[in-house]
Amino acid sequence: MTETPKRAQRAGHGADTIYWDPVKKSFVGAVSLGHAPNGKRRRPKVYGKTKTEVRQKIRDLKKEVQTGVKAPANYTVTDAVNDWLERGLKGRDEKGTIGKNRSMANKHLIPFIGKAKLKELSADDIDDWLDDRAEFLATRSLRDLLAVLRRSIAHAQRRDKAARNVALLVTAPEGRPGRPSKALNLAEAKAVLIAARPSRLYAYLVLSLLSGVRTEEARPLTWDHVFLETTDGIPPHVAVWRSVRKHGETKTRKSRRTIALPKQVVDVLEEHRQWQKQERASKGMEWSPTGRVFTTRSGEPLDAANVRRDFKAIVKKAGLKPEWTPRELRHSFVSLLSDHGIPLERIALLVGHSSQATTEAVYRKQLRPVITHGAEAMDDIFADRQDEEERGPVA
Repeated sequence: MTETPKRAQRAGHGADTIYWDPVKKSFVGAVSLGHAPNGKRRRPKVYGKTKTEVRQKIRDLKKEVQTGVKAPANYTVTDAVNDWLERGLKGRDEKGTIGKNRSMANKHLIPFIGKAKLKELSADDIDDWLDDRAEFLATRSLRDLLAVLRRSIAHAQRRDKAARNVALLVTAPEGRPGRPSKALNLAEAKAVLIAARPSRLYAYLVLSLLSGVRTEEARPLTWDHVFLETTDGIPPHVAVWRSVRKHGETKTRKSRRTIALPKQVVDVLEEHRQWQKQERASKGMEWSPTGRVFTTRSGEPLDAANVRRDFKAIVKKAGLKPEWTPRELRHSFVSLLSDHGIPLERIALLVGHSSQATTEAVYRKQLRPVITHGAEAMDDIFADRQDEEERGPVA
């Protein structure tokens, strides 16, 4: 029910006042906030359709003054999210962390609640938005989306543009079931490698599948971190010390590891290096000045889109459904080792996890009861691979 305008309610000197403004056709609240440094009275005004609304605005304004936070009236959720993406993620990878969060916000956050003024955003608004998105997104994606909003508001709080983080009062709902990561079995893995043989991605896939290197670790790999000969009793190995993350850091400190290479990987990488030298010479150009092991046809570093596109074509050629992703090569590595009897603690070391508990949590569907060793095991697993496959020139 709309309140009937009455004569202005005047309080004592220095107190708040609420009255009806017939010109603006709204209630006005004059707030007493003491005196400015120049001696002038500080008496800002707020407006609302009802006296109840005006009283609430007066309380909010006083709270802002007490906390020292003066939230801009027209500062929206979109402003907060964009400020966080631009200033709150400094040092993060532009194509990775920042790109992922920006894409998520532009698709599922800004179009739905972006116009809401941040100071007026309520927990109910956020609940309604997430419930709507739950019809289209997996539970994990909903949690990531809520995290974007929480961090954006927290960033606004640190800059005195928000008094409180209302998103912390909300819990993400259950969404659609996500597609669980899965692993190639031995027959499927062999089929993928046979299909990949003529491709320039062949060595990349062999390394990923037979050593468990993350796709983000394989892409920036340089030749000075690849050792294909046995020296002083040290077997051929690869030093996984970099990733495509900002500043080249690996996912975690424990992810920095040195992995012995199966003989098949050594052979394929040796062949790949010779082929790369020939291609560089034939094109008469400076090839991959950064010394990358895996590059595009023009010698530029691979990006995730390059790998996904080529891998999808290879999987299709192998006769499998095109839903497989490059990161599932790592799941396949874990599954094949586990099937072969490798202990969980050894697998944890090979994949660069801080503990076997992490390996168990991430790859629980790929693990089996277990017992033996890493690079040697992969040689055994793939020992009966079709040796008669034609080793034609790499495309």
